[in-house]
Amino acid sequence: MKAHEFMIRQVYKVKQEDTVRTFIEKCIAHRISGMPVVNDRNEIVAYLSDGDIMRYIGRHEDLIVDSFFQINVFVGDNDLFEERARKLLNLNVMAIAKKKVITVHAEEDIERIATILGKKQIKKVPVERNHVLVGIISRGDVIRHSFKAML
Repeated sequence: MKAHEFMIRQVYKVKQEDTVRTFIEKCIAHRISGMPVVNDRNEIVAYLSDGDIMRYIGRHEDLIVDSFFQINVFVGDNDLFEERARKLLNLNVMAIAKKKVITVHAEEDIERIATILGKKQIKKVPVERNHVLVGIISRGDVIRHSFKAML
């Protein structure tokens, strides 16, 4: 089975000029945890997930790196949780989104997609054709289409 045969065609996405507020509003409205970031030509330029949000709003402790020649101290944040969350809302999505996006072609086989989702430990993979976003596939989609004939 090929990706285009079972992918979800209605893909929720944000544009690269959107704010994180727009992303979070869409996640809440559609009960999803991540989505591709696209440019004006609907090409995938990044991917933003709930994990990226958690990494930003979570507390960042001080980090001390002790090398043979010197000691470096990277100071964490002193902002309160609410302050970090409020600052996040107005950031551009590209400030925290992953720019290296794993994608699959619309003609990719379901077995290869299962391998990618499993080995890369990702929940969803965008589907593209001619470098344009055409769908999305989740782990659940692969499971449903792999086993529905057997059960």
